[in-house]
Amino acid sequence: MTDKPAMTDKPAMTDKPAVTQEIDGPVLIEVDARSEETPATAPPVPEPDPVLPEPAAMQIAATLAARKPSRLARWFWGLALALVSFMASVAAWQFVTDLIDRQPLLGLIATALIGAFVFVLLVIALREIAAFARLRRVDTLHAASEKAAARDDLTAASEVVVKLKRLYRGRDDIRWGLDRLTEREAEQFDADGLLGLAEAELIVPLDAIARREIEAAARQVATVTAIVPLALADVVTALTANIRMIRRIAEIYGGRAGALGSLRLTRAVMTHLVATGAVAVGDDLIGSVAGGHLLSKLSRRFGEGIVNGALTARVGVAAMEVCRPVPFSRGTRPSVTGIVKRALTGLFDKA
Repeated sequence: MTDKPAMTDKPAMTDKPAVTQEIDGPVLIEVDARSEETPATAPPVPEPDPVLPEPAAMQIAATLAARKPSRLARWFWGLALALVSFMASVAAWQFVTDLIDRQPLLGLIATALIGAFVFVLLVIALREIAAFARLRRVDTLHAASEKAAARDDLTAASEVVVKLKRLYRGRDDIRWGLDRLTEREAEQFDADGLLGLAEAELIVPLDAIARREIEAAARQVATVTAIVPLALADVVTALTANIRMIRRIAEIYGGRAGALGSLRLTRAVMTHLVATGAVAVGDDLIGSVAGGHLLSKLSRRFGEGIVNGALTARVGVAAMEVCRPVPFSRGTRPSVTGIVKRALTGLFDKA
């Protein structure tokens, strides 16, 4: 037997890595179609829509002022006030009687002090009742003047003028207007003329005073919103400034609203504004919103301050319409843009 040659295994096939060719120089890529678009002919980059400053502080303040408490909340606060008053009265009575038993002189002094405190509370209550009556009187005059002008009733207009003179009797700031009205009222032979004369002589001078109050409130709200960085500080300032402004406007026109009366009047004005959607950016705020948008590019707070001040001015104009005993006829209804312009112009006025 002959030995066969030994079978030798063939070497296994291995994958060789692809050889990459390194390019040392620049590469030229040919493009078949040449683009005709150039930077000069390219369309402009679309800009996002401008975000106008939102009057958040005034919207929150108006919503809080116009919110009517629920029946359950009224019962809760009424019963809580009655319970606290009853407990305080019983405690005061026991304190005084015990003190009289131990020290009669000190008991008499405590009785006198408590009596004086109760007397002051009664005076405050009477003033609030008188304030409500005066506000109702102005509302009645406003409705009667509108009715007389609509019907062209000279007799009714004469009664309105008599009540107006009685309302403003004793006021030194419009004494000259009262004298002129008394001299010239006999020359009027229609209701529009008589009511227009009364408005021009008595109400228009008061409009200028009310407009200055609105400018001061708008300036305060705009300044605090723009400068003070504290949370809810602008809302508190807007609410308090608007309540004080509405109260002052009512006093200027003869309303003399007390604490509770001013709250009722504020809620009436704010409810009207919220119901009509006036606590928003409208057509009469175009100039103010434009200025607020320009300032918002520098500072968002400054832009919101402008718009909040403009909405404060709108609340003030609405308060003028509500508190005026005669509707606007001869007198010009102030514009919100004009009020804001004068308010911010006098921001750094020393006067």
